[in-house]
Amino acid sequence: MALLFAIAYLSERSSFRSKKLSSNPIIYSLSLAVYCTAWTYYGSVGRAATSGIEFLTIYIGPSLIAPLWWLVMRKIIRISKVQRIASIADFISSRYGKNISLGSIVTVFCLLGIIPYISLQIKAVALSFDILQSPLHNIQESALPFFQDTAFYLALGLALFTILFGTRNIEATAQHEALVMTIAFESLFKLMAFLVVGVFVCYFMFDGVADIFQQASSSGLDHLFVLQGEHGVSEWFWMSMLSMMAILFLPRQFQMVVIENTNERHLNTAMWLFPLYLLLINIFVLPIALGGLVMFGWGNVDADSFVLALPIIADKSWLALLVYLGGFSAATSMIIVASIALSTMVSNNLVMPLLLLSKNFQLRHQHRIGNILIWSRRLAILAIILLSYIYYRMVGPQFSLVAIGLISFVAIAQLAPAIIGGIYWKEGSRAGALTGILVGFVLWFFTLVVPTMIYAGYLPESILTEGLFGLDFLKPDALFGFGELSYITHGLVFSLLPNLFCYLVISLFSRQTSKEHNQAVVFVDIFKYSTILDTSIIWKGQAYIRDIQSLLENFLGEEKTKDALQQYVDFKGSKIDGKMKADPELVNYAERLLTGIIGAASARIMVASVVKEEEISMAEVLDILKETQELKHLNEELQQTSEALRNATASLRKMNETLLENDKLKDEFISTVTHEMKTPITSIRAFSEILQDEDLPEEDRNRFLGIIIQETDRMTRMIDQVLDLERFDSGQQQLELSQVDLSILLLEAADSMSQVFKDKNIQFKLMLNINHCFILANEDRIKQVVLNLLSNAAKFANSEVILKAHLEDKTAIVEILDDGKGIPAEDIPYIFDKFYQAKNQTSKKPLGSGLGLAISKKIMDYHQGKIKIERKGTYTAFQLVFPQINKLTLPNINSENEQNTHSR
Repeated sequence: MALLFAIAYLSERSSFRSKKLSSNPIIYSLSLAVYCTAWTYYGSVGRAATSGIEFLTIYIGPSLIAPLWWLVMRKIIRISKVQRIASIADFISSRYGKNISLGSIVTVFCLLGIIPYISLQIKAVALSFDILQSPLHNIQESALPFFQDTAFYLALGLALFTILFGTRNIEATAQHEALVMTIAFESLFKLMAFLVVGVFVCYFMFDGVADIFQQASSSGLDHLFVLQGEHGVSEWFWMSMLSMMAILFLPRQFQMVVIENTNERHLNTAMWLFPLYLLLINIFVLPIALGGLVMFGWGNVDADSFVLALPIIADKSWLALLVYLGGFSAATSMIIVASIALSTMVSNNLVMPLLLLSKNFQLRHQHRIGNILIWSRRLAILAIILLSYIYYRMVGPQFSLVAIGLISFVAIAQLAPAIIGGIYWKEGSRAGALTGILVGFVLWFFTLVVPTMIYAGYLPESILTEGLFGLDFLKPDALFGFGELSYITHGLVFSLLPNLFCYLVISLFSRQTSKEHNQAVVFVDIFKYSTILDTSIIWKGQAYIRDIQSLLENFLGEEKTKDALQQYVDFKGSKIDGKMKADPELVNYAERLLTGIIGAASARIMVASVVKEEEISMAEVLDILKETQELKHLNEELQQTSEALRNATASLRKMNETLLENDKLKDEFISTVTHEMKTPITSIRAFSEILQDEDLPEEDRNRFLGIIIQETDRMTRMIDQVLDLERFDSGQQQLELSQVDLSILLLEAADSMSQVFKDKNIQFKLMLNINHCFILANEDRIKQVVLNLLSNAAKFANSEVILKAHLEDKTAIVEILDDGKGIPAEDIPYIFDKFYQAKNQTSKKPLGSGLGLAISKKIMDYHQGKIKIERKGTYTAFQLVFPQINKLTLPNINSENEQNTHSR
């Protein structure tokens, strides 16, 4: 107990320093193992000793539903955080119009269902303590007066711990870091203790698991290895369904899974870690149960105590103490969390509604309501634990741990239709939920609780043997003659199914109030409304801001109220004045703040005390919803139209930029081409005027005529290039393709350029490693590309040009390299742009029309080839890649042109 106090204290100190270990997803997942109570630790072994592998049903259900937590529990968490819900009673009450009666009834039924479960934990701790002190065969429960009973002082200690670390904050929705860390530690400790005793029993008291099963089989315990009875499958189904509902809706699970959740994404870890935990803590249950039966026989030692009895009989006191502490952890964690959850329900749904309904109380104690609320929770914790102790003393010794636990499970299962229907079915009504829960709990009490009271001697046995009022079909354990089902399954079926039927039928035939409808829409569509909740709830009435502020100050204090209202102002973006009337959003916001403190029903009462709310008819609700729907559709259409306009504007802007760029390039291109054509035209005009001179010598006349012809050819080539580009761009260019010997084509191109290189004193090298490689091409056009690249190399080379060719992966690769200064890296992406040279050479006369590379690119694309440029050391390399169609063996060309390396 001292260790629990230390862990809780250190956890709270770390939370104050903003080092919240409890926010870790692994810690969160371990805290969910509060599901594994003393029932798991002791009772599972006892159940396995009587029912064999059927004990697994209580753990298979949670493991199967865990992957669905992202769909179910995430929705419940989102609803609870948005609506500031503090307990499962608040959840149901809030869903069905924040109804006071419904929240109160759920609270009472949860008390009736969970107090026996808490007493089960007290019984387990007390029994295990007695076993440590007394001989195994001479244990008498509850023989001592309460003031000499260690269980009584244990109960008081747990009540003190829970009060200190569970009721410090007035906000019931606040996270309890100390609580989470304590529960996570206890979860690890009880798992470790159970695994240690499991290993000890299997491998130190026996020769392994196989030996245990073999000895059990020899002792006639084979029936525990398989499903038992004619209804074994149905028993597994109903018990698994029961445990699924328990893991979702037990108050302690709701507290840990929902209220203590700090991040919805933590469910991703819990969905696999929690089933793994259940697997580990149950892996030795059946071997320990069988080992206990082999060692003690049947009936000599209570099977619930096998976990502790086996180390004692083996004279391992240290292990017995470890096992006891593990069981203590399992029991205390459940008592602490369940007490906190139930105390919140009692204060929010029983105490506060009763007090706040009194106008006189509100006037006299309005400034002390916060203190009254906290003390009501503290007293509720003490009362709950003491009532559980009293139940343990009076009724507990008559029943096993499992029996009490399963009865509590069935009680909580009665909440399932109202909760599941409430978050997925908008038509679920308050009348349907209330009727279903009432019917379910009445039948639960009759089929499961009445028999326990009969066995304890509080009711006549004739009710079991003859039926209620002597009616045979009203036997608690065989209702309407169904006596073949097991005790728990019978109670579950005959309470849950009528509950579900009443919920569905009455909901279909009853009308919801406007408040119910509002809450139904918000709960079912929470992911739609979670960010705009206050504006989504329909409210009609009058309220003043000063009254709302004063109400909040009674619970939060001036400082916290100021901060809360400032958050509202920051979110809405408008100032508030105490003299102004409060809008519906502020009223809803204030009610949500109070809900997190005093519960949905009590918050409704308090807000109603300071505002003049008017009931909204369903016709008004439907009109508002219709208008809202129309506005929503209009808004969606406007958003779609706006998006389309934005996209169109962006497209038009991009097109306009492209057009402007093309227009600029066109102007530059026309300027360059005009400049290029103007030069020969000027030359032709000048020489033509000179030729008009009759005294011009014949030799000069012939020379000038030659110049005129050269300039005319130059213009013709330029015009042909422009027309070539136009035909390629328009797709009208048609070339005749044939099988061309690439090696011969390259040799012919080299011969054509050899004189140019000699005249410029440039060393020209051939390195052709393609012995008669054939390509499908237009020979003239490919030669045009090669000549254009060789011509460019001659213009820009310093001293050397290389023409190379080789084969690679069924392609022929031709490279033209020159040792010129090269092309800047940033210009390479534009080198084959037909406007590239015009765009980058406006400052001086270009060395050509600037169309050669663009035409070369078009020609290579036409031949399904590639043209690339890269820098290789000190060389600029243009690369042509041709698909090779065949390689024929022809007579070698014996000429000096075929040398791998030679100079021209």
